[in-house]
Amino acid sequence: MVQQFALIAFILAAVAFGFAIQKDDNAHSRPLDQPLSDKEHYSKGEHNVEYDHEAFLGREEAKTFDQLSPEESKLRLTAIVKKIDKDSDGFVTFEELRDWIHRSQRNYILEDVERQWKSHNPDNKSKISWDDYRRVTYGFMDDIDNAVQEEDATTYKEMMRRDKRRWQLADVDKDNSLNKDEFIDFLHPEESEHMRDVVIEETLEDIDKNKDGKVSVDEYISDMYAPDATAEDVPEWVVRERQQFHDYRDKNKDGFMDRDEIREWIIPPDYDHSEAEAKHLILESDTDQVSYFSFIPIHFYYSNFHALNRTKNYR
Repeated sequence: MVQQFALIAFILAAVAFGFAIQKDDNAHSRPLDQPLSDKEHYSKGEHNVEYDHEAFLGREEAKTFDQLSPEESKLRLTAIVKKIDKDSDGFVTFEELRDWIHRSQRNYILEDVERQWKSHNPDNKSKISWDDYRRVTYGFMDDIDNAVQEEDATTYKEMMRRDKRRWQLADVDKDNSLNKDEFIDFLHPEESEHMRDVVIEETLEDIDKNKDGKVSVDEYISDMYAPDATAEDVPEWVVRERQQFHDYRDKNKDGFMDRDEIREWIIPPDYDHSEAEAKHLILESDTDQVSYFSFIPIHFYYSNFHALNRTKNYR
């Protein structure tokens, strides 16, 4: 029983506070962080509790979890712990936690794909054609009065252009239609090696405001920070990010990030979301610095977890 409490205490700590730590100097959020959570892991230099909450519980589970009573929370967490602790030894190892987070990530992707597959393919055909996808997603554009909504029309045309480019890259057999596996690559290009180039291209298009094919330090900063006209001082985290650009992002020291440097930033070699998040949670929760979780008094974390839920439900 004590060992089981130790597990629950860890879970409560993880989902309650997400371990409020300062951002690692070389850990700016990346587009490839997104499969674990819609939230930014670090925002304005501070650790975001909600990221760990969603990464651990899963996005849909996290939404319902916030509405549970204290007793329901404890029961739900106990059930989750039993699933994570695959060998039932009363401890969560790094491997067990990593595998659980990976499973949560994969489940979200498959559920998202299934939902959108049904939306774009109500007849449940084996493939979705580009024409069908375009009709469901952008068919309303055929009726847009360009004279009245020219700016909106331009925005949607750009979105459709980017979707078309993704579609063509995901369409491995080049029949202008996607089967479900190809549709997964289309919706979640970060998950497939052959789709990584389009992730780089979309990132560059979003950040490269003057369209010179590279990212300056000002463009890099403006992607995450909009100066407040009333603020006199630049926040310290912005100063740190600017220095990170020069020290880590701009490898060849020419004052810009090119495509190769952008790739290394958002898709670092051998980077695994689930492994990184598991290491992060272990580092912040395990004071003994071993690969499993030591006992922590459950009443301490549970009281804080319940207080957090009350705050979230009433704000």
